[in-house]
Amino acid sequence: MEKSVQVCVTGGAGYIASFLIKHLLERGYTVHATLRSLSHASKVGLLKGLDHAETRLKLFEGDIYNPTEFAAAIHGCEFVFHVATPLQHDGGQYKSTSEAAVAAVKIIAESCLKSKTVKKLIYTASVVAASPSKSDASGYEDTMDESCWTPLDLSYEMFSDYINSKTLAEKEILSYNGLGIEVVSLACGLVGGETIQSFLSVSMSTLISQALSDGTFYKGLRALEDLDSKVPIAHIQDVIDAHIFAMENSDMNGRFLVASDFLKSVEIASLIMKHYPDITILPGFIEDTKRETKWSSKKLEELGFHYKFDADKIIYDSIACAKRLGAI
Repeated sequence: MEKSVQVCVTGGAGYIASFLIKHLLERGYTVHATLRSLSHASKVGLLKGLDHAETRLKLFEGDIYNPTEFAAAIHGCEFVFHVATPLQHDGGQYKSTSEAAVAAVKIIAESCLKSKTVKKLIYTASVVAASPSKSDASGYEDTMDESCWTPLDLSYEMFSDYINSKTLAEKEILSYNGLGIEVVSLACGLVGGETIQSFLSVSMSTLISQALSDGTFYKGLRALEDLDSKVPIAHIQDVIDAHIFAMENSDMNGRFLVASDFLKSVEIASLIMKHYPDITILPGFIEDTKRETKWSSKKLEELGFHYKFDADKIIYDSIACAKRLGAI
């Protein structure tokens, strides 16, 4: 059905954001999407090539390192999806990605309040901020759920800047919940399945790194496994549906973990070989941690959300996508 509702999506050309914009346009929403630069032809072309983009998509410049730019895109919107996140430090006025991410969250939240139109701010968070690691580094809690926050006083071999950035930014944005706007934080697992981009995202490359025989991405997979005890995973379509569910469910606010499955990396390897016996996974890419931490996040499903894709389908679709793009 045609909707007159305007929504804003930051980081519009990213893996999750571009898929989200596609589905919002298909559902009839008018979308304000931000890009770091409107002179980037391939990113602009990706979004302008979407169905209904000609009539219901408007592009704005918006850079995490210059967050006052986001106000123009937010103006007149009822819902804001803050998906953009800094992966590498660009210097400038901030000392780190964490400082930049937190400053951007504050300015975006304040822009939502000043707009007088925004009802809900939905933040695309990450499970790197939800580690069940015990703060004394003695192991893991028995379960992983929304009460878990990654201890920032521990040292991490990989992603330390990203872990700090996503953890601090998520806590900051949740502090605005109920202060004139509702805030939803969706801490997403490793996302795979499909893409509208012309290349594999870092997330999907990490998820199927064993099939790619890519040592760098596999190191990232194992680092996430060590951080969260196992690897939370989700299909891109379920992630998008969760974002739209958060927007359309007026009773929903606060923090939610988004993952349909919680697997050891050795179990991911088994699923790859099960569905694609033509793919050989080298011995160095198969390690069993023997960990038995349980996934106990039910908050999203208790509100009526249903995951449509299980681990088998996530892995099957991810490998199929990699083959389609020539990565395998």
